[in-house]
Amino acid sequence: MDRRAAYQAQETLGLVEHDKLGSEELAEVHMKALELEKSADEKSKYFYSRTSPLESEGLQMRLNVKSKTRAVFAATGTLALALLAACATRQSFTPVVSTVVAETSGGPPSEVIIYASDLPSEALVELDFINDSASPNGKLIGLPNNGDELDPPPENDPHVTFNVHVQSMVPYRCWIHMKVGTVKGRSTANVVWVQFSDSVDRASQAVFRTGTNSYLTAQGSEQQGWKWVRCEATSSETPDALVYFQTTSGGEITVRLQAGAEGVGFDQFILSPAKFLNASPFEPIVEK
Repeated sequence: MDRRAAYQAQETLGLVEHDKLGSEELAEVHMKALELEKSADEKSKYFYSRTSPLESEGLQMRLNVKSKTRAVFAATGTLALALLAACATRQSFTPVVSTVVAETSGGPPSEVIIYASDLPSEALVELDFINDSASPNGKLIGLPNNGDELDPPPENDPHVTFNVHVQSMVPYRCWIHMKVGTVKGRSTANVVWVQFSDSVDRASQAVFRTGTNSYLTAQGSEQQGWKWVRCEATSSETPDALVYFQTTSGGEITVRLQAGAEGVGFDQFILSPAKFLNASPFEPIVEK
């Protein structure tokens, strides 16, 4: 295997910020550049052993010009700090770049883990944050139980929406850490319905989409208390609960969690492509 081909950079850089540096800021950038150089040498010896190490005196001379400009670039999978040093008298640019480079590209998809406490209050519709010491950062999302029945999507009952990043056409399993409440009247206090944007089944047919009557159901037990609940497909038309995504916005999709019963609460949501694809989380709080 050609290691050079395997580690070929896959990046696109774009200028997103431009301003002047003072002497103190320049000194700080000088030190950061040296730190990044040292880190790169340690993590990517294959690449950096072919070049001479960056030296403090040489870097300082290159930065010591009349006009200094900095540019912050965003690269796929990396954050790159690039310094463009320009001589005002010549109006020519000599770039000085320090970059932390990802050693591999196209890695495995990440676990999507969302805490209730991550979300802003504006994301909640007819739901509330409730203090609970057992939840991450002491917060869950829920609603009071008046004993009434709630309707499934596309009915616009109490819900929360938020965006996450996923990989296209990778199977994901949905889990909700649910707090089952007290049964009252017509409410079982143990149901949450789940929908997405850009979601499809393995045959690339649209399923579980927001604004439709297709959804996943997370239904907890009748026993009160906390439990990890798997999202299931309850319709005979979509028997497979694994969900895929055909993303059209850089991997970002919208998740919609709708209360299926009054009195239910939840504090964590997971879309798992690997770790919890076939097995339930076992810890009360899954670490990110």
